[in-house]
Amino acid sequence: MNLKKIGKKDPYAALRYKEFNTFLFLRFAMVFAWSMQFIVIEWQVYSITKDALSLGIIGLMEVIPAVSLALFAGHIVDQKEKKGLLMKCIFGFSVISFGLFLLTWPAVVEGYSNQVILYSIYFLVFLGGLVRAFLGPTIFSLLSLLVPKKIYPNAATWSSSVWQIAAVVGPAVAGFSITLIGVHWSLCSVFACSIMALLALSQISKKPIMNPKIGEPVMQSLAEGIKFVFNNKTVLGAITLDMVAVLFGGAVALLPIFAQDILKVGPEGFGFLRAAPAVGAFLTMLITAYVPLSKNAGMKLLSAIFGFGVCIIIFGLSTLFWVSLFALFFSGVFDGISVVIRQTILQIKTPDNMRGRVSAVNSMFVGSSNELGAFESGLTARLMGTVTAVVFGGSMTLLVVLTTGIISPTFRKLDLTKDIEEHENQD
Repeated sequence: MNLKKIGKKDPYAALRYKEFNTFLFLRFAMVFAWSMQFIVIEWQVYSITKDALSLGIIGLMEVIPAVSLALFAGHIVDQKEKKGLLMKCIFGFSVISFGLFLLTWPAVVEGYSNQVILYSIYFLVFLGGLVRAFLGPTIFSLLSLLVPKKIYPNAATWSSSVWQIAAVVGPAVAGFSITLIGVHWSLCSVFACSIMALLALSQISKKPIMNPKIGEPVMQSLAEGIKFVFNNKTVLGAITLDMVAVLFGGAVALLPIFAQDILKVGPEGFGFLRAAPAVGAFLTMLITAYVPLSKNAGMKLLSAIFGFGVCIIIFGLSTLFWVSLFALFFSGVFDGISVVIRQTILQIKTPDNMRGRVSAVNSMFVGSSNELGAFESGLTARLMGTVTAVVFGGSMTLLVVLTTGIISPTFRKLDLTKDIEEHENQD
């Protein structure tokens, strides 16, 4: 097989590896399950409390353990065999999803107050944050062991695309399933998906540990990972920009309020609204499999995040369902561009022996900012009102992008073409 030819010309290069396809299936199952579960829990919690801040607390309960353990988790991932570690993560998620299934079973929770049920949900979400601290770095590290370095950019694009497919289907199915089968059986479906992910993982063989420093002291290992990220201005700039966009543009955390109280579209409309950004991002990622974004990547990333902020402002001001839907769709289009560029940067710029730690730092910046953004949105909605909070978040995103573009000409001129060509020309 001519890998050089595939890496350069074949948009399906990564899909020609059986284990990578299995990896895509299990990633789809996990992202579908996680996103569906989050939506169902959001709906259930807001139905119980009718309080915007309660939605923010969901994010806070997950982000506290995820951030607190992120660096330590990265160290563990770099020290351990990836398949076994991923199996433990998926098993842990399965236990949590089964617990949420029980908490929404009338026969089980009968006699318990709403407060007890609410706090129990928060506790399980907290445990989910512990699992997520390890899950992200493990998946990121395993991906690099399934395909040759020549096709890392192509593999990263397909992996991100599958993530977006699951993020499209998960929320949409959640919205409809709440109506058709209820919260309880919706969470049963989530549990079933996690079991399918475990079965898929069994088809992937164990991989070698790439870190030559097995047994390295924890603090020394963590310091090395942090130093790498902060010394690599390209990696640092990309994940910082994305963190700001997600943190201040986290309007999706308030979608139950828009669906129930502002747009008045019910759970079906909620599902469409929640899926719209992911639909836009997924379509963008399909296009980028054929039209790479490596040339002038810096300007493209800045422009994408600026466009994302504009869409969030439009969504916040809209009182028409179709306008809100299109605004969220195009926010996903711009977000998809950002994700592809950022994932390409991370896969290309990160050494094999440091993937766990770099991914952990990235999860602290970007992944956890989803939950911090949810808390920020819930808090500002309580203080300012829902619409004002969303417009404020979008405006802050625009401000940060403009500031970065002005003070960092090096980042504006970032071009990944040469880096990708070097990977494709490796023996």
